[in-house]
Amino acid sequence: MRTITLNNGVEMPMIGFGTDISGDLTALEPTLTLTIQAGYRLFDTAASYGNQRQLGQFFSTAGIPRDELFITSKVAQTEQGYQQTLAAFEATTQALQTDYLDLYLVHWPKYGPFFETWRALETLYRAGKVQAIGVSNFESHHLDRLLTQATIMPAIDQVETHPYFNQHVLHEYLTTLGIYHQAWSPLGRGQVLHDPVIAKIAERYQVSVAQIILAWHLQKNVAIIPSTTHAERIQENLNLDFQLTVKDMAKIDALQRGERIMGAPDENYMEDKW
Repeated sequence: MRTITLNNGVEMPMIGFGTDISGDLTALEPTLTLTIQAGYRLFDTAASYGNQRQLGQFFSTAGIPRDELFITSKVAQTEQGYQQTLAAFEATTQALQTDYLDLYLVHWPKYGPFFETWRALETLYRAGKVQAIGVSNFESHHLDRLLTQATIMPAIDQVETHPYFNQHVLHEYLTTLGIYHQAWSPLGRGQVLHDPVIAKIAERYQVSVAQIILAWHLQKNVAIIPSTTHAERIQENLNLDFQLTVKDMAKIDALQRGERIMGAPDENYMEDKW
């Protein structure tokens, strides 16, 4: 499993598994069993996914030492604020049956408790309860505001990224700041899987469209957390040991449409004034 080194020296798998896979939690355990067998060790969850208790039960019986797992969670919008975030963290670790997290993120930026939420993450980090801290769905202006008071640089910004919304401008800014770019929904919730340009590329490489898209991410130095409940795709999403040509990378770059799956962070929380 390829790893990257975050700005605080922590090693993180470049490919992980996104656990926001289904409203039906009965599908979660068999899917997780397949992911462990395939070789995944990074698992991404969040308080708002409603699956942390099931994940904790699975990890406790999976037979994988805790130090071989990389568990990410996120503080929900409704839990932000200093004391609220500390309490949310305790609830999360209790549900996940672990005394620490490898990575803890602010799930979405909220204006009011903005700095207090980050201060809580810094407190958890300094206490050794979190190996790395970061943000999710933060755009450049959110980062600019955060860095006016933050004393610890975020290690990760996990944002929607796929060929139809490739985040090329934010990616360059994150690189400048030393913050690693991680893509949620790297396949565009399946919307990009039907793109004819990528289909032609996949045919030439004799791999799937999904593999082409995920390889494109990795060659752009973007970490990924694809999600699927299909056994063959769970394994396939790890089989990315091939290189796209510069020409093919450019073809996929040119698919950029500025089309999000979800609304922009500031649109999602209109009560906040940025």
